[in-house]
Amino acid sequence: MEVKTIVITGASDGIGACAAKKLKELGHNVIIVGRNPLKTKKVAEEINVNYYIADYAKLADVVSLANKLNKLDHIDVLLNNAGAAMDKRKETIDGFEQTFQVNVLAPFLLTYLLLDKLCQSKATVVQTSSIAANIFAKFDIDDLLNTKDYSILKAYGNAKLCNVLFTRQLHKRYYDKGINAVAFQPGIPRTNFASESSRFLNFMYHSVFKYIFTMSKQRSAKRLVYFALAKPEKDFKCGQMYTYKKTYKIKFNDKNGEISEKLWNQCLKMTKDYIK
Repeated sequence: MEVKTIVITGASDGIGACAAKKLKELGHNVIIVGRNPLKTKKVAEEINVNYYIADYAKLADVVSLANKLNKLDHIDVLLNNAGAAMDKRKETIDGFEQTFQVNVLAPFLLTYLLLDKLCQSKATVVQTSSIAANIFAKFDIDDLLNTKDYSILKAYGNAKLCNVLFTRQLHKRYYDKGINAVAFQPGIPRTNFASESSRFLNFMYHSVFKYIFTMSKQRSAKRLVYFALAKPEKDFKCGQMYTYKKTYKIKFNDKNGEISEKLWNQCLKMTKDYIK
């Protein structure tokens, strides 16, 4: 068996932690990343893996994380799994709306800073998206920071759509250089997601949604594990969005890639002070 070095962000809880445990059990070299030091350390010690702490609401943390990961011999798989939703619009210390920064800008910056390592490793980059990209997104490429008519569902839906657009653009720019990019939606797992949001959203997510279409975090994590170990262009087609083993159609129309390219360039502009 080929032992892979797999980096999982957002792995202090939920499907990230569950996937990390399964991948470790399968014999792979797993490195987890989390925001909460105590929770991340606990998960790492329970499954005996290395870990790093990074708060995606601070882009300096992302730079520090990238510097550490770039010291690895190789990275076979990068699972961009970290995400969050904020019930009220707030800005980070970097001056960006928090839902956008945590879900889009931070993973963009991390991936960008690791590009040389990922290309050399012929890595698979997996982006955790969501059905929210179809259900809640009201996307405006000229309002990435959600300054107009903010709502938690719209902001989160837009962010998850951005994850898909990012995947398409990463594929377009770096597939020929060795990177295999894919996005997937894990369903709506029963995790602590939205625990920091309003009581109403918490109630809706944990009491109502779960009886409609949520699944266990083990089933959701199974999808994450699948893409971590899947063979590009055999088990999945690079640059696409999937729901487990089937492609998932995104309603948003960007057939010529103009919007995904503009998103990439906007993210590059926003993070230019962190890129040397």
